Amino acid sequence: MMLYVYYNSHMELLFTGSNGQQLNANRVVEEIKKFMNGDSNRCYKIIIGSDSEHLQDRTADFVTAIVVHRVGNGGRYFWRRVASATKYHTLRDRITNEVLLSLSIARELLEEVKRCSLPKFDFEIHVDVGENGATKAIIQELVGMIRANNFEVRTKPDSYAASKVADRHI
Repeated sequence: MMLYVYYNSHMELLFTGSNGQQLNANRVVEEIKKFMNGDSNRCYKIIIGSDSEHLQDRTADFVTAIVVHRVGNGGRYFWRRVASATKYHTLRDRITNEVLLSLSIARELLEEVKRCSLPKFDFEIHVDVGENGATKAIIQELVGMIRANNFEVRTKPDSYAASKVADRHI
């Protein structure tokens, strides 16, 4: 599997496992398979979420998390930080880029895991926006963008992959 982010040029993403181990994209898929097949009678959710930190020079660091939730019994996650050279002048631009990163990884990851023999799973994208605060003005736009790409979407307070897992590594 090749996961790419497009800024000025594309680059392969290396993820860090929750245990600190560096993993390439193929290894992430293998770890997901191993975890899910470890208890194939459970229901699973594979969730993608991104968060960012606006830096003083108006650039941003983005963290995207891949969470595999064994419903009712824990989970695993993988994360990747990408520093952007692009200047973000508005919150809307930065949050939109978070969504674009999540969508890019979601498309490629879903394509790969569908080829695997896995237990039943739901697939979601979590967005770090909510009805309270500065992001409420763009919530419908971002939710619409994700739904237009045929993904289920969750926002705050249910968007833990973005607002808790990815946020933890910002």
